Amino acid sequence: MPAEPAEEAEPQARAAAPLRRRGAAMRRAVLDATVRLLAEGGLDAASVAAVAAAAGVHETSVYRNWGTREQLLREALADYTDQAMPLPDTGSLREDLRRMLTALAAFLATPEGPALLHLSIAPATAETRSGRDAYWADRLDRAERLLRRAAARGEVRPDADPRAAVEALMSPLFARHLLLGEPVTPAFTDALVDLVLDGLAPR
Repeated sequence: MPAEPAEEAEPQARAAAPLRRRGAAMRRAVLDATVRLLAEGGLDAASVAAVAAAAGVHETSVYRNWGTREQLLREALADYTDQAMPLPDTGSLREDLRRMLTALAAFLATPEGPALLHLSIAPATAETRSGRDAYWADRLDRAERLLRRAAARGEVRPDADPRAAVEALMSPLFARHLLLGEPVTPAFTDALVDLVLDGLAPR
C-alpha cells in the first residue's frame, strides 16, 4: 500500500502556523479579529488564544502589544465604534448632530452594532469593569466635543450641559432600536435634533 505523500502534510502545517504580521498590519488583524469574535460569541469567545489564532499571530504578540485581555477588548471596541461613527465637524451643530445620529443609527442596524453594544452594557466583572467604564467615558466625552465647539461658536448657551445633551440625543436611539425593535428613521433623528437644539439655544 503506497505511503501518503509527505508533501501534502507540509502545506497544511504551514497554513496552520501563525502568519508573520508585524506593525500596523498585525494590530489591524488583531483588532478586527477581536471584534468579530466578540460579535459572534461574546466575551467567552474572545480569549487571547482565540484572537491570536483568528488574526494569524502569536499570543506573545498580543500580550506584547496590549498587555492584558481587558486592554485589548477596550481598544478593539473603541477602534470599531470610532471607525463606524467618525466625529463630524461641519461648522454647524445641527448638521454635526444629524450626522452623528445617522451614523449611530447605521451602526445599530449592523450585525456587530447591537452585539457590541450589549457587551458594553452587560453586567461588569472584575476583569471588565474598568475597561467598560473607560470605554463609555471616552465615547461620551468624544460626542460632547460637538457641544463644546458649538458653545465656542455661540450656537448654544454657555451654561448648557453637554453631557445631558448627548444623553438626550443618544438614549432614544438605543431605546427605539434595542428595546422597541423599531427602525430609526431620518425623520426621527431630525426631530430629536430639533428638540434638543431648542433647549440649547441661547436665551
